[in-house]
Amino acid sequence: MKLILGAVGRLKAGPERDLAARYLERARAAARPLGFSGPQVRELEESRARRAEDRKAEEAKALAALLPPGARIVALDERGASLSSENFAASMGKARDDGAPALALFIGGPDGLDEDIRKRAHLTLAFGAMTWPHQLVRVMAAEQIYRAITILSGHPYHRA
Repeated sequence: MKLILGAVGRLKAGPERDLAARYLERARAAARPLGFSGPQVRELEESRARRAEDRKAEEAKALAALLPPGARIVALDERGASLSSENFAASMGKARDDGAPALALFIGGPDGLDEDIRKRAHLTLAFGAMTWPHQLVRVMAAEQIYRAITILSGHPYHRA
């Protein structure tokens, strides 16, 4: 199953980009024996539409275009569920075991994710009730993907 981290906006060079890249590289190295490929990062340009709703709609179309048929979506949104790392890992494992061709974690732009993406999501996930900067959400998503892979493999990185 292909893992995709789709994000509206680009991470500039700096410590956040370096840290996200470190977790994603670790995840790639451990993913294949578990039946995962990637994670592949897909950065999309922010929409230049004038109205926030139009921007979100344009960005949603671009995010949806990243998906192969049958892919599952995890929408990262402050209104989502707060899961434990074990439960997130279980949801990744279930998607793989159910034969989903891909699992995409989507991070919206400054205006957030469009309602269409949230409705299509199999899981809407929050990293707490606070609003986080895009750069930190990317790092946290990369780390949680890596952590989920280590949990599924029985690796000692995750010690509850």
